[in-house]
Amino acid sequence: MSATNPGRLWNRSFILCLCNNLFLFTYYYALLTILPIYIMKDLGGTVKEAGLALTLFLVSSIAVRPFSGLIVEKLGKKIAFRGSELLFVVFALSYLFADSMWALLLIRFIHGIWFSVLTTVTVPIANDFIPDHRKGEGMGYFVMSTNLAVVFGPLIALTVLQFTDFKMLFLLLTAVIGLGFIFCLMIPVQQQDKVAFTAETKEKTRLGWHDIIETRAIPIGFVALLTAFAYSSIMSFITAYSESKDLLAYTSLFFIVFAISMIVVRPWVGKIYDRKGASAVIYPSFIFFAIGLVVVSFISNQWLLWLSAIFIGIGYGSLFPCFQTIAIQSVAKQRMGHAISTFFTLFDFGMAIGSVILGLMIAYYGYQLSYLFCAVITVLTLFVYKYTVSASLKQPK
Repeated sequence: MSATNPGRLWNRSFILCLCNNLFLFTYYYALLTILPIYIMKDLGGTVKEAGLALTLFLVSSIAVRPFSGLIVEKLGKKIAFRGSELLFVVFALSYLFADSMWALLLIRFIHGIWFSVLTTVTVPIANDFIPDHRKGEGMGYFVMSTNLAVVFGPLIALTVLQFTDFKMLFLLLTAVIGLGFIFCLMIPVQQQDKVAFTAETKEKTRLGWHDIIETRAIPIGFVALLTAFAYSSIMSFITAYSESKDLLAYTSLFFIVFAISMIVVRPWVGKIYDRKGASAVIYPSFIFFAIGLVVVSFISNQWLLWLSAIFIGIGYGSLFPCFQTIAIQSVAKQRMGHAISTFFTLFDFGMAIGSVILGLMIAYYGYQLSYLFCAVITVLTLFVYKYTVSASLKQPK
């Protein structure tokens, strides 16, 4: 039995992929949480400059994302994976030496490039170690490691910051991503993609649309864009909304309840996907997500806040891994990198424009109407999925 086609889901290589992904995103979300505080307290920056530092990372990541699949295909998964993670660790260490705002902005921009390539290549690598008959379940667990990092990252960063300074925290976070890199080196990635690419395209000199975009991933990517638009209301504004309702003290528990809800339903969600097909999971998940957004719009106490986390955890927490699995199953193995880069380009774009547009909506119409608007968008996205993606899916035997 080959290393890339294991007979059971919880094989050594798949567990190493989960660990690598968990440490990567724990670092990412921890840094995302404390960076604005660092900029304003230690570097004497403004709120706008803090926002610029966060945005530059996203801008470079989105700009490189369409080419990430081509980079992975040309270098091969092994070199692209280990090379991008090594450079990501190096630039994580460089935050210790960022003594000015301009230096930090430059680091953020370059850091986003390696993050784009790294997060593109980790998905097809993890997919190689998931049995064919358990793709939905396996990818669900892989995405769950990312969602758990949403809780672990901020929790670690804010807790450590109470006992030490930013320099020590940056050093600790570098150690976190360094551990992730150790797991990266332990994963037995096959280096056969580069040879296939070179033999097939050695006479090709012009860069075409097919080299950057995987058209078969566009429909599910567009559905993910709309879903990300709605979800950006949670990631970008739930803290400010909670504060406006005097519920800020309970917001950290929101994400913990979110994670627990997702974990509880994960075993059933993956099995239903594999046995009955993607739509059997996606349709009810859209409904749960929409209900969660409606509940958020009417929060008046911590119980409603936590109730919304349950619905959103079950809904959105089930949607994203399903979308990602559909994207990689829609193409041949050698095109998985392109499919994932196309998928994430659209998803990241949805998060970015969602944050901007919803920020303007909240300023003019308030939080309640904005969250209700997102609930409507979610329901409409269900129908977009039905008519653009669902009909083309292969049903499991």
